[in-house]
Amino acid sequence: MSAQQESPWGRVADDGTVFVRTSEGERSVGQYPEGTPEEALKFFTDRFDALTFEVGLLEQRIKGGALSPDEAAQSVKTVREQVTSANAVGDLESLLTRLDATSEVIAVQREARKAERAAKVAESRTRKEAIVAEAEKLAGSSDWRNGANRLRDLLEEWKGLPRLDKSADDTLWRRFSSARTTYTRHRKAHFAEQHEKRDGARVVKEKLAVEAEGLATSTDWGPTAGRFRDLMRDWKAAGPAPRDVDEALWKRFRGAQDAFFGARDAANAELDKEFEANAVVKEGLLVEAEALLPVTDVEAAKKAFRDIADRWDEAGKVPRDKIKPFEARMRKVEQAIRGVEDEKWKKSDPEKSARADDMIGKLEQAIADIQTDLDKQRAAGNQKKVKELEENLESRKAFLDMARRAAQDFSA
Repeated sequence: MSAQQESPWGRVADDGTVFVRTSEGERSVGQYPEGTPEEALKFFTDRFDALTFEVGLLEQRIKGGALSPDEAAQSVKTVREQVTSANAVGDLESLLTRLDATSEVIAVQREARKAERAAKVAESRTRKEAIVAEAEKLAGSSDWRNGANRLRDLLEEWKGLPRLDKSADDTLWRRFSSARTTYTRHRKAHFAEQHEKRDGARVVKEKLAVEAEGLATSTDWGPTAGRFRDLMRDWKAAGPAPRDVDEALWKRFRGAQDAFFGARDAANAELDKEFEANAVVKEGLLVEAEALLPVTDVEAAKKAFRDIADRWDEAGKVPRDKIKPFEARMRKVEQAIRGVEDEKWKKSDPEKSARADDMIGKLEQAIADIQTDLDKQRAAGNQKKVKELEENLESRKAFLDMARRAAQDFSA
């Protein structure tokens, strides 16, 4: 047999049969009758090289984590079967050894995946418990605008979380589902009640709009304006009607209101023109009244003011924008005269004058008594008592001076 007909891992028989050598002996892997022994041997060693490439690629994918542990184990099993029964010439046992070595890597990855899964489940449990707690809080709230959207978001998040063990997952899901059901039931009841209230408000506002439209052409300005204020109060108290209806009713109500007050303002404007002449007269009366200040002769001032007041009443109404400022100026003069009159009365009050005289008499008697006691203590040489009596005496004299000045005011 020539060197070209064999290699360390196989040989080619004279009839073209190719054998591979293993630890268990030789086995036939096939024939290559149409070529030379060298070509036959190369054909089957090329197959071995292809297997070697496949094993290397699988090793890389396993080490790189491209396959899950179960996928990796299945792939190793498949390739191992291919190597074991391969019709190829080469060190097939070394490939089996390399494939067996991947089991340790797969085992490590399996434990890592298991730990990662446990961590994700623990994280999922924490998050699901938080979702349930938030849902139960929402179930007892009245946040009808945002609550439904938030529960929808929580449901989507729940779907994306890993499942827990069946018992724990089912328990949490029942709580979550119950909270959503409770919230939905309360929300529907709330909006049903709101719908009922809006229907009631619609009925009330339709009546108010009809009444307002009936008052729009009234010329009974005062009572009608008061009634419009009552209608507006009732309108606000009625609450909202359905949106489209509410806007239409408000347009009717406000239109009637604007029509009435527009007509009233126009009528008042005409009256104001008529009252301008009265305003000129009253302006002159104000100047005349203000000339009475400051008051020097209260009786003369009172008489003059009464005459001015009579002419003031006779002058009639003034434009509305001048009523308050005119009355304020007139009131200021009246209060000034009354203030001077009150002050004069206080000073001439007989009762106050009598009380002042009585106070003076009592103080004079007290001063005389203290003076007598002081003379005795000085004679006795009791300096401590003398000092106390002197201070008391000075205090009483000061009060007496004030009482005398007050009595002079009352007698002025």
